[in-house]
Amino acid sequence: MERSLTHIALFTALIAALGLVPKIDLAAGVPITAQSLGVMLCGTVLGARRGALAVLLFLVLVAIGLPLLSGGRGGLGVFATPPVGFLIGFPVAAFVAGLVVERTTLAPLWAAMCGAVIGGIGVLYAFGIPGMAIMLDKSLTEASYLAMAYLPGDLIKVVLAGFVTQAIGAARPAALMSRA
Repeated sequence: MERSLTHIALFTALIAALGLVPKIDLAAGVPITAQSLGVMLCGTVLGARRGALAVLLFLVLVAIGLPLLSGGRGGLGVFATPPVGFLIGFPVAAFVAGLVVERTTLAPLWAAMCGAVIGGIGVLYAFGIPGMAIMLDKSLTEASYLAMAYLPGDLIKVVLAGFVTQAIGAARPAALMSRA
């Protein structure tokens, strides 16, 4: 239990640290950040349950006002902006990414990449696109086109998540909790 709490806190801090990478603002109002890589890693390394808990802890800290989102944003107000769907989707994305890694027999690299694609892109976009559509007063089709600007960067994050997960599994197999 204590080890799980430590890992959850550590990965919450990882998501926050990835917020220090400068954001790139797009016209859609949803910035390009490195924090979705942290969400992917929460699932692929910690597993479904622990990964989702790490992301939920991060969102609670943001909601109470800590400026942990990229660009120093925080507080309840961020949940009334175009990225709201992505933020709400973060814990679900981590859960699904972790579930894929836990349930597959693929090597850690491929399992993590599959989990990151399904959870970190598929699930995240399933929440993010409707959130953008609502907040920007666009149709789902228009919001989908806007979201395609994020896809190349997210595919790079998928590859990074795969290699980081594989490296953790090779160096410290017990630390790869998604495979424990």
